[in-house]
Amino acid sequence: MAKNSRPEGGVAAVCRGIAEPLADSLGLSIWDVRFVKEGADWYLRVIIDKPEGVDINDCVDLSHLLSPALDKADPIAQSYCLEVMSPGIERELTRPEHFEAYEGLPVTVRLIRPDENGEREFVGLLISADDDITIQDEDEALHTFPKKSVSAVNAVDLWDDEEDTNNDNITEE
Repeated sequence: MAKNSRPEGGVAAVCRGIAEPLADSLGLSIWDVRFVKEGADWYLRVIIDKPEGVDINDCVDLSHLLSPALDKADPIAQSYCLEVMSPGIERELTRPEHFEAYEGLPVTVRLIRPDENGEREFVGLLISADDDITIQDEDEALHTFPKKSVSAVNAVDLWDDEEDTNNDNITEE
């Protein structure tokens, strides 16, 4: 590919196409691929997942396969840093399949600008995410947001943060 030509579908789409078969060979799936500039530096972030969750070894293994494949294909004109990472517990939902997988589960919706009540963040169960994003809050009220007004939608961490207050099993010596 010529260095001055823009890859069809963008850099992230081209890199995703390179990464997917390699991830599949390791039993991983690609959650997302992002090519972003932060300050003066460019980052290719390949976000991976698997049902039981990923660990550092999964990231290292894919990185070792992906780096030479990217060097050979040469889809990126400028220098960049390759990062292979987990989407995390509070993963951002960006693709249609993400929203489909999280229907009925709790999410946080952040708006670009506060609504008429000055609120910018809403938590509720994801009801749908077609043209608009609809959630149901804990009072069972529905909130619908046009996608163009939403800055991010993230899964909510379902980890039980309550501390064990039963100290019956603690003994002093």
